[in-house]
Amino acid sequence: MRIAIDARWIFSEMSGIGVYTHELVCGLAELDRQNDYLLLFCDEAVCDRSFRDPRLRDAPNFTPVLVRHGPFSITSQIMLPCWLARQRIDLFHSTNYMMPLAAFPRYRAGRRKCVVTIHDVIPLILRGHAPRSRKSRLYPVYTRLMLEVGRRADAILTVSRASAGDIVKHLRIPNASAGRVHAVYNGVSPLFFRTEDEPVVTPSEEPARPRRVLYVGRSDPYKNLPLLVRAVAEVRKQAGFPIELVIVGAPDPRYPEASRLAAELGMGEALQWRGHMDDVELRAVYRECDVLAHPSMYEGFGLQILEAMASGLPVVCTTGGSLREVAGDAAVLVEPNSLSELTNGIRMVLERPEYATELAKRGIARASTFSWSRTASETLAVYRDVTGPRAPVRLL
Repeated sequence: MRIAIDARWIFSEMSGIGVYTHELVCGLAELDRQNDYLLLFCDEAVCDRSFRDPRLRDAPNFTPVLVRHGPFSITSQIMLPCWLARQRIDLFHSTNYMMPLAAFPRYRAGRRKCVVTIHDVIPLILRGHAPRSRKSRLYPVYTRLMLEVGRRADAILTVSRASAGDIVKHLRIPNASAGRVHAVYNGVSPLFFRTEDEPVVTPSEEPARPRRVLYVGRSDPYKNLPLLVRAVAEVRKQAGFPIELVIVGAPDPRYPEASRLAAELGMGEALQWRGHMDDVELRAVYRECDVLAHPSMYEGFGLQILEAMASGLPVVCTTGGSLREVAGDAAVLVEPNSLSELTNGIRMVLERPEYATELAKRGIARASTFSWSRTASETLAVYRDVTGPRAPVRLL
């Protein structure tokens, strides 16, 4: 079987979808030596970086393909169907919602199959999720596109049961076809896991150090970053020790509310914007902070939750979307938009070292149940399911 995977969602600065795409193809490369894979890139530097990973570099059945057009371009919609036909591709997998529509007509099933990963449908659930984003500005186009993807894809992968239910509902997929939507969890890189000889250091063991509340993510309004700024300001008033808010992620000039609010509340140097970080830098930050706070109204998965848990960092997060499903009993769960619950959750972790240590242990155990190898294995099973009976795949 010849499989094409759209790896153009891996950008120079890795995001959640980029991490998913890279880890999925690397997991498949370790798992499958029978099928032939063609990975589409539109950035040569990103392609080279991806194939420096030994998991891909040492897989002879994985071949990079450079194209000149990005996944959102009109040219891609025109040229990609022709390329798929010329290359005699059996299955095309887009690791984000965009697919080459002309290659997969709505009412005519063809030999070539299409799998699409839809990580969430937040714009359809929270209409004001990010009012200055392209999806919001082109909302009618985005809505029509998502409905078409829902009709045309042979299988839809998503990253949680909560997201799967939302996809069935908001893409108007009939109950009889709901089996086309598969919940396949993300994994977490072994890089983040705290080793046995790397003890968790509680604040009580370093009394002179400021307590650090960590946020990892974007500044889109649905992420609720201003609420976190207010919560940290409240904790700073009530606690008997200094507290800092560390934000990993570049400030977004479209949404300056969190920075403005921090200035109004007199947080000054207590607010640290660290910008974008690679995994090695992020691993170090998880270890220097005392709690990850994630106040998002909704998440399709919440990869930073697992990364923090694997690092032995206690987590306070909302129940929005899949977060309860992912966190289980290993996090302090609060209601979205509740300032009091978020404030109390952060205080509870910072002021009770024994509880923080117990939460860290539970988090490591919880994170260990998620792996990218499982993601790859379950994704490969979907590939086999949609393409029908074939010679059995030899798994390594």
